Amino acid sequence: MSSSPHKTVLVTGGHGFVGTNLKKVEPGWIYLSSQDHDLRDPEECRQVVELHRPDAVVHLASKVGGILYNIQNSTEILHDNLLINTNILEACRISGDTRVLACLSTCAWPDHAEEYPMTEEDLLSGPPQETNLSYSYSKRLLYIQCKAYREQYGLNYSCFAPANIYGPYMDCGSNSHFIGALIDKIENSEDTIHLMGTGSPLRQQIYVTDLANLIPRLLEHHQSDLPLVVAPDHNYSIKRLAEIAILESGKELSIAWSGDLNGQHRKDCSPAHLKILLSAHGGVHFTPFDKGIRKTIEWYREFITTHA
Repeated sequence: MSSSPHKTVLVTGGHGFVGTNLKKVEPGWIYLSSQDHDLRDPEECRQVVELHRPDAVVHLASKVGGILYNIQNSTEILHDNLLINTNILEACRISGDTRVLACLSTCAWPDHAEEYPMTEEDLLSGPPQETNLSYSYSKRLLYIQCKAYREQYGLNYSCFAPANIYGPYMDCGSNSHFIGALIDKIENSEDTIHLMGTGSPLRQQIYVTDLANLIPRLLEHHQSDLPLVVAPDHNYSIKRLAEIAILESGKELSIAWSGDLNGQHRKDCSPAHLKILLSAHGGVHFTPFDKGIRKTIEWYREFITTHA
């Protein structure tokens, strides 16, 4: 039984990576699929919201991929995300007093900061990383849109920003995020894996089950315009993440680095506000990376076996 105080919760991007894991936590919610509904169409988006009449919407839908995909598809990423975000927020406004919890990304934070880890207040303090401009700005604009609806219409729209997410049901392959591409290369290599960059950039990684368990709690307790950071404290180098993944895979592999396309050197953000917010509501726990990546590799191997 759902612990949510909301009777009808609609999830956009419901058949995606996070949505699939969220459904295991909240099976009674309504999960929209991009195959069934095109949220880029304002009329179709309005009809979907009118049909289900949710009293809350968890907005997860977005177009994004790994670093190469984002570079090669920057126009489509910006175009589609701006339409989806605008349409869903406006449809919820038209439908009435609908609670909206929208998903940002720490990719939207500045490429360079004076101090690390960054905080929620740093979101708009400088330009994001060049290789990720379209996706980053679409998420910044989603935050500004939610804030505008709060201020102009008094609607309870709020945002949360997870760090890099990994875990079961993630995309694994050349167009996926780093961990998905890493697992695919590990599992399909016998001696050496080839990775972009130098391995020096630092990344926070959140296990998707942790995020799925947090979302219902954020829906209930995150009631402000703060772009709430959802991230673990640990901030490992890409090189260290790859080494841990190889170790947990049980394989003996070496790594060859390309030396280019490092991407943003660091973008770690502080979860201090998250910890304060949930301190009286069960606190916050994040799965250590070695345990999370082991579970993800096990899922990948089972997935490949059952879909062979």
